[in-house]
Amino acid sequence: MKTPENSSIAVLIPAHNEAATLGAIVRDVRCLWGHPVVVIDDCSSDATAEVALAAGATLLPLPLRLGAWGAIQTGLRYARRQGYRLAITLDADGQHEPAYLGALVAPVRDGQANVVIGAFPARASPARRIAWRYFRWLTGLDLEDITSGFRAYDQAAMRLLASSEATLLDYQDVGVLLTLHRHGLRVIEVPAPMQPRAQGVSRVFKSWWSVGNYMLQTSVLCLARVGHGRAKVSAQDS
Repeated sequence: MKTPENSSIAVLIPAHNEAATLGAIVRDVRCLWGHPVVVIDDCSSDATAEVALAAGATLLPLPLRLGAWGAIQTGLRYARRQGYRLAITLDADGQHEPAYLGALVAPVRDGQANVVIGAFPARASPARRIAWRYFRWLTGLDLEDITSGFRAYDQAAMRLLASSEATLLDYQDVGVLLTLHRHGLRVIEVPAPMQPRAQGVSRVFKSWWSVGNYMLQTSVLCLARVGHGRAKVSAQDS
C-alpha cells in the first residue's frame, strides 16, 4: 500500500548478471509499496542495467566488481546522500518476497530496532547450518539466519555501515553484525519466507571448499573483533 512516507525509504538491490529475475522484483516493489528502487549493478555482463532502467529503477553502475557487500555499501552511501531515512536491501535472484517489506519496516519505525533481518532458517543447507551454528558459538550472536540479505536499516545503521570502518568487510553477515553490536545498535529478526534461487548459486555455500574458505576468513575477523568477550545481539521470533 502506498503512503506519503514512501519517499523516505529506499529499496537497494545489488545485482550481478541477474537480468532474468531483476525486472519482476523491481516492478513488484514499485507496485506493492511505491518505494524508490535503486539497483547497484556490480559489473554485470548481461542486460541487468537495461532491465533495471526499463522496470523503473535508479541505476548505480559500478566500474569494478565489488561483491555483494561492496554493492550494498554503495547503495547505503547513495541513500544517505539522497536523504532517505530508511533503507531496505534484498537480493536480485528472486529469493526475497517484496510483499514482506512492510514486516521489516514496522519494527524500525516503532523504535524496536536499528536493523531488522528477514529470517528463514528452514532454507539452510547442511553446510550453511554448520557455518551458522559455528559462528553463533564463536560470537554469541543470538540470530537464526546470519546470512540473510533481506534487511531494513535505520539512519544510525546506514551511517555506520556507509563509513570507512565497514568498507573492508567482505561479506554482509557476521562482520556487519559485530560492527553494529560494537556501536550499540540493536538487531532483531522477523520471519520472512524465501523462495529457492531462480538462477545462480551462493558465493559462499556453492561448495565445501568455498564454505571452508569463508569460515576461515570470518573466524579471523570474529577473533579480531570479539576478542575474549562475546557479543549479545538479540533476536525477535515473531
